[in-house]
Amino acid sequence: MITKDAAALKVERFDHNDVSGLIELSSSVGWDYDEGEINTILLSGNIYGHKNPKGKIVSSAAIIPYDTNLASIGMVIVHPEYRGLGLGKQVTKTCMDRVSKNTSIMLISTKEGKPLYEKLGFRTVDVVHKFLCENFKHNPFDRTAEFALEHFQTDDFQKVRELDAASFGDQRSTFLRNRIKQSKQCMVIKNQYNDIVGFGLSIQGLMNLIIGPIVAPDHKIAATLVKALAFNHKGNLRIDVPSSHPNFMTLLNQCGFEKVNEPPIMLKNSAKMPSRNQELYGIAAQVFG
Repeated sequence: MITKDAAALKVERFDHNDVSGLIELSSSVGWDYDEGEINTILLSGNIYGHKNPKGKIVSSAAIIPYDTNLASIGMVIVHPEYRGLGLGKQVTKTCMDRVSKNTSIMLISTKEGKPLYEKLGFRTVDVVHKFLCENFKHNPFDRTAEFALEHFQTDDFQKVRELDAASFGDQRSTFLRNRIKQSKQCMVIKNQYNDIVGFGLSIQGLMNLIIGPIVAPDHKIAATLVKALAFNHKGNLRIDVPSSHPNFMTLLNQCGFEKVNEPPIMLKNSAKMPSRNQELYGIAAQVFG
């Protein structure tokens, strides 16, 4: 029997022993979180939620604090049989309470979740453009004559972290280390002076090869990184693009990507997006902001 008494469902913090239950919860709403993604979230932040009396996970929300003044909330899920009990609000508030009141909190909302987040004080500041591709077309937009593509090496981390911080708006050292370990590929791109000027990651998910983050000095170099990460991949691709890159999105269209959604980016404790240098062409994933 389903417990309809919300007071009987207590918020708890999940750990690696709960991964299979979180995958099952994700599947209940048609999402595709897998073991690798959930482990990266747990290593980079915390996941909270409810279990029913039989120990089944029926809600979740994740908070990923970054190095200074920014945190991201994601993976807000309530099992369909437990909606209407206020569980989503409760776990989201739990996440919010885990960071200081001076920390800007970012989330990328679903259409259904937006009214809840607005009631909690979040305001829409931008959108992200979700692109999917079933058949990648390797169009000739390379700039490899001017730049060299190389696989990431451990010694590259400091520069990659600096590039990520300038493009994202906060340093996220712990997350970035964990994401690189999770990645199928991590590529860096160097200029003629052997300086790293951009990087990109690919993550193999259950349904898609996720491309991101992509950091580059211009849209053509960003597209070159996408081509390198997509090379020889058999299957679907996904990339989520910030709204300030129309030329890059045009190149994605030419390569077979189609925009399928524009989920809103919402903030609390800040009226605008963190300062960015406009070199972030693909975000890591919606849960990470």
